[in-house]
Amino acid sequence: MAQLFTPFTLKSVTLKNRIAVPPMCQYSAVDGLVNDWHRVHYAGLARGGAGLVIVEATAVAPEGRITPGDLGIWNDEQAAELANIAKAIKEAGAVPGIQIAHAGRKASANAPWEGDDHIPEGDARGWETLSPSAVAFGKNLPKVPKAMTKADIQRVTEDFVAAARRARDAGFEWLELHFAHGYLAQSFFSVHANQRTDEYGGDFTGRSRFLIETFDAVRAEWPQELPLTARFGVIEYDGRDEETLSEAIALTNILREKGLDMLNVSVGFSTPDSNIPWGPGFLAPVARRVRNEADLPVASSWGVEAASVAERCIAEGDMDLVMIGRAMLADPHYSYRLAQQLQVEKPSWVLPAPYAHWLERYRIGE
Repeated sequence: MAQLFTPFTLKSVTLKNRIAVPPMCQYSAVDGLVNDWHRVHYAGLARGGAGLVIVEATAVAPEGRITPGDLGIWNDEQAAELANIAKAIKEAGAVPGIQIAHAGRKASANAPWEGDDHIPEGDARGWETLSPSAVAFGKNLPKVPKAMTKADIQRVTEDFVAAARRARDAGFEWLELHFAHGYLAQSFFSVHANQRTDEYGGDFTGRSRFLIETFDAVRAEWPQELPLTARFGVIEYDGRDEETLSEAIALTNILREKGLDMLNVSVGFSTPDSNIPWGPGFLAPVARRVRNEADLPVASSWGVEAASVAERCIAEGDMDLVMIGRAMLADPHYSYRLAQQLQVEKPSWVLPAPYAHWLERYRIGE
């Protein structure tokens, strides 16, 4: 039996297999609202056979959007529309998850296919960005953010709590906090972005404070029986990898003790001056180390879509879930393809019955 297609239980939620669709921004919303694109997109992904589908980075506040096209969950109208997405994912056979996020100094940007750069000053589509310190990311994102006051920090933490509450009430059963990719939470943790001299900066304790306080506040709101997870950049590939990874694992241990149920292991992306060793499953050894040293279930993505790689990551204990994104965009039924390649018995039954019955009865090419 392929280990990739064994069930996985976390808290009260059981996934039918170890395949998850990670958050993938569509940059197609208006005023943060779901529209027909999202309705078709997420229902299609959920019908594809993955055990978990996580809705894209959904902003907890207007200034927390990466682009003007990001989804939002800062008001009840947005949450009501997202409830329909959660319902569609569940009805299609997957567990509905959502990632809530604040983009920090990487906000106020154009969509990737429109430049993937900061919206110019004076353009009405843009807005002021926030970060722990007034330090720009650089390269195509040169805007200098506002250094957050303590009132700003408290307000954003409260925004995360309100977003978690709305996600709960909308019917999502899996919550992921976006603590990665150079966005706000990662910026607090990163020595590249955080130059504060107060209790939210400086040493490991100071740079961890915003993440811990925000996690604690969300943990108090999110149901104990449902998975509360985080995506976190544990390594930067910036020449100080062992120090960053050791600190990241130390923080993960703290969050585990406070109720974190799983870590989605990723790269920090806090500096444009990194040298990432892209390749099949390149984060697998990093994920395995986090899993072992933090004694916590982990997931990861980036080059794990090949059947042999995905199966190895699960079978050899690198990860508990594999996050497969772009392959799912190319083929929403990619889970079925994996089942075929791994010679799962009756692979068609990875899919919903209206597809599976006919595919199994009349096998293509037979």
